[in-house]
Amino acid sequence: MYKSVIVGTGPAGLTAAIYLARANMSPLVIEGPEPGGQLTTTTEVENYPGFPDGIMGPELMDNMRKQAERFGATFMTGWVDSIDLKERPFRLQVQDKGELVAETLIISTGASAKYLGIPGEMDNVGRGVSACATCDGFFFRNREVIVVGGGDTALEEANFLTRFASKVTVVHRRDELRASKIMQDRARSNTKIDWALNKTPLEVVAEQSGVTGLKVRDNISGEVGMLHADGVFVAIGHRPNTGFLEGQIETDANGYIVTVPGTSLTNIPGVFACGDVQDSRYRQAITAAGSGAMAAMDSEKFIDSLEH
Repeated sequence: MYKSVIVGTGPAGLTAAIYLARANMSPLVIEGPEPGGQLTTTTEVENYPGFPDGIMGPELMDNMRKQAERFGATFMTGWVDSIDLKERPFRLQVQDKGELVAETLIISTGASAKYLGIPGEMDNVGRGVSACATCDGFFFRNREVIVVGGGDTALEEANFLTRFASKVTVVHRRDELRASKIMQDRARSNTKIDWALNKTPLEVVAEQSGVTGLKVRDNISGEVGMLHADGVFVAIGHRPNTGFLEGQIETDANGYIVTVPGTSLTNIPGVFACGDVQDSRYRQAITAAGSGAMAAMDSEKFIDSLEH
């Protein structure tokens, strides 16, 4: 029986582990086979406070993990196959590890960027392919980039990237965008933004030095052509990692866990959520870490209330 089990090891889960461990709660952290969350696919992180020269994403996650371990957090690697939230204590089935029982649960499983699933894409994540303009736009100063997508997120990223890039080409497989009128108007009035509509991305093309362009098919003529660029930003949305909860917890229409505003509380007493699994808006390492501290403090308060 654990006082607190944390599922997921991005900045949110690891910060929660640091706070709970320092409060002598001996948390157990369950990490997937690829621990560290989205930051492990980021090369350099320049906007996390305290690192004036920047820090590599995997190194930042490793440091957070060591900090949690130093105060007594323990780690277990494995997929959570199922979870029973009907009554407390909560029961978790972990692949190859059997059943765990927890007084409280912190869910910090994050959200995964949706990718196109085309050749050359995943091989070049961190080498010119990105799913986060806020994180990586700075590295493309005076370079040409492509944004793939047709919704508000894509146009927001395209507008943001014009602060750095010399040219931003928006590629969308339809001739009409899904984005709101205000976002379309803003993007269309930006002279740095070019349009490649009715084009289906086929392959991210790269050389030793990194990405050189995107191969696309014109959906009307069927002609295959090449759009040259130094970076390809995929902006077709995120998918919160909540499938394993099997609908036992309240989520919004897109699957993000709903928390009481200003807290990490979910609709199930004793279950807390932090990081990108409950945040479709900011999705930054720093906001995830902050929400991890909130979840730890909420969890600690909940356990105190049981004991008094």
